[in-house]
Amino acid sequence: MRLDLSHIQRWIAPHSRVLDLGCGDGEFLETLQRERQVNGTGIEIDEDNINAAIARGLNIIEQDMDGGLGNFPDQSFDTVVMAHALQAVHYPDRVLEEMLRIGRECIVTFPNFGHWRCRVHLGTRGRMPVSEFMPHSWYDTPNIHFCTVRDFEELCLQRDIRILSRDFVGNTDREPLLATTWPNLFATTAIYHITR
Repeated sequence: MRLDLSHIQRWIAPHSRVLDLGCGDGEFLETLQRERQVNGTGIEIDEDNINAAIARGLNIIEQDMDGGLGNFPDQSFDTVVMAHALQAVHYPDRVLEEMLRIGRECIVTFPNFGHWRCRVHLGTRGRMPVSEFMPHSWYDTPNIHFCTVRDFEELCLQRDIRILSRDFVGNTDREPLLATTWPNLFATTAIYHITR
């Protein structure tokens, strides 16, 4: 399981109602149901991922988040999770607003494009970075909004979104302290627990 997903489990209360946006093949939602006994629902757009998640016995809805989440009433979930999908939606600010409308609390993770390796690669090679962490070229990447830690926190400030907790994942064993101290420069993944 991805490191960001293992970090956020502690913010999800046992037996709570959880909506996982962009749930992929359902591995994380299945883990939450098994280990936290959550009542979980997933939203996914990719047909192969939907089939894999349904094969796991999960409750999955085929839906495009950019089209809104109007089919869910206000405060219908305890926690809404969107892990590594914020940068892939067309309207991240609208999706965040919808998350906060339908969930009492939300958890968002995203790749930090302000990481020093991205900066160095772009500065020295003049090309968008391709790595094991971000394996796509600029023309076939699912990432359409490149966001940094500072960008996200500024959006939260502008929209009156309260940050309950934040955590950061670095690239190496040495980087957790650096990622926590200077997250915009050293965090590869940012993890936010937010509410209104």
